Amino acid sequence: MTDQIRVALPSKGRMEDETLCFLEGCGLRIDKRNPRQYTATMPALPGVMVLFQRARDIPISVAAGDVDLGITGYDTLAEALHNQPDAVIIIHDALDYGECALVLAVPEEWDDVQTVADLARKSKQETLRVATKHTKLVRAFLDAAGADAVRVGSADGALESAPTVGYADFIADITSTGTTLRENRLRQIEDGTILTSQAVLIGNRAALKSRPDLLAVTRQMLEFIEAHMRARGQYMIFANMRGESVDDVAQRIFSQTNLAGLQGPTIASMITRQGTGNWWAINLVAPADKLYDAIQQVRAIGGSGVVVTPVTYIFEELPERYERLQAALESEDSPS
Repeated sequence: MTDQIRVALPSKGRMEDETLCFLEGCGLRIDKRNPRQYTATMPALPGVMVLFQRARDIPISVAAGDVDLGITGYDTLAEALHNQPDAVIIIHDALDYGECALVLAVPEEWDDVQTVADLARKSKQETLRVATKHTKLVRAFLDAAGADAVRVGSADGALESAPTVGYADFIADITSTGTTLRENRLRQIEDGTILTSQAVLIGNRAALKSRPDLLAVTRQMLEFIEAHMRARGQYMIFANMRGESVDDVAQRIFSQTNLAGLQGPTIASMITRQGTGNWWAINLVAPADKLYDAIQQVRAIGGSGVVVTPVTYIFEELPERYERLQAALESEDSPS
């Protein structure tokens, strides 16, 4: 069991659903046969055990070495490891879901507080209390803004009710759209964004440095994640064309504005029942917003039998973030 690679995923709510959906799209489906169980498998990586934990516990588990890799929100990571960041390394910093921001929000009627400077000034005139789940981040932000007199209180549950109930004067909370704040008559301070966040992939730094098996699995996960993210919104176009030569077909393709593809189109001789017959098969990649124009342009230069299919993966030579990870781990071993 000590050699088994352990990956922690969020166990509740929207973050769990979005993480499972994201990984499945990347070809890293999670097999969780019983929704109540807290372990699962990843069929694409048979040597991996998946553990489900509260999002706030994942950074702590990764830092302690109880799990090797994990996915959580950047806000959760920053709060949990505010004073001890070295045990964890961020492997992928932008998984493009779970986007939100940690913001300061005050009651709508506080007309005298539009900026953090206004809040700092108000805090020197009267005692103010802020309720939050991110006490470390909020304390550091307020201190840096000169609002060190504000009392920071830890709270769970629906923070939006805190000013109405009376156990805080304003709040610092996570928001995606601001709708819940507005519904509770709260207003975000103009420059009161403490941190922006989305889902991130993290790993135990020491384990990644010492275990080749873990590093290999991390690379494979990154390969599929980055290839899938790169392919989002991309479509492969296949078509048949008559032409005198490869150069003839290529010139016609390059005469159009939306047919360049990733590094240029692929052109291959097509065999028909009558022989080659100057028929060519072409394929190229186009983004969704240019797909219809690309199809029209393929037709305009003589293309027929046009077939379009979504692109699932686009693999580069080596994932950029894996190269960064290698460089980061190797730099720590270099003498200063």
